Amino acid sequence: MGEESRDRAEAAVEEEETATRPDAGEGAPVAEEPSEVEKLTAELEAAREEARLNHELYLREAAETENYKKRVTREKHDAIRYANESLVRDLLPVIDDLERAARHAPDDGTPRPLLDGIELVLKGCLEALQKHGVTQVTAKGQPFDPEKHEAYAQVETDEHEANTVVDEVHPGYYLADRLLRPSLVSVAKAPTLREKDEKIDENAVENGPTDD
Repeated sequence: MGEESRDRAEAAVEEEETATRPDAGEGAPVAEEPSEVEKLTAELEAAREEARLNHELYLREAAETENYKKRVTREKHDAIRYANESLVRDLLPVIDDLERAARHAPDDGTPRPLLDGIELVLKGCLEALQKHGVTQVTAKGQPFDPEKHEAYAQVETDEHEANTVVDEVHPGYYLADRLLRPSLVSVAKAPTLREKDEKIDENAVENGPTDD
């Protein structure tokens, strides 16, 4: 019985020591709540991010508004600048007829006073169109340019460099910097070998020896 009493006493002492230890009763570590400074810092960062996004949105909308204003201004300017486009297009065939009449009148015996009248009317029409920004496309003698010339035929010749405009059926026209129609032209190309040989033979016959 003495030993049992001693064992119970030792057990009681151990329980008391365990209860009085500093870490007695502590379980899993508990997360500390953020301090007031940390909360304010987080709120400040969130406010800065929101301000940055709002600024980007403002800049994007401002750029779109500016682009819209520029587009409207450009369209308004073009509408004024090219307001006569339809009228000028309708007049070009009339100009073509006057030019053809002036070009062929001497050959068909047209009286000089009538020819002078046609040329005067043609000159007046071209001057009126020029006042409204209409100009002719330069073609004859120029290198062929598909942006402003339309080829209707090719002419084999060695008198002009290949790809040079040698004749013009009707001129092209610009309205300001807009092409109303291209010039209808014929374009030079290098003669074939056969044509070169035929031309050499013709020259030989023409320049051959003559009888004394």
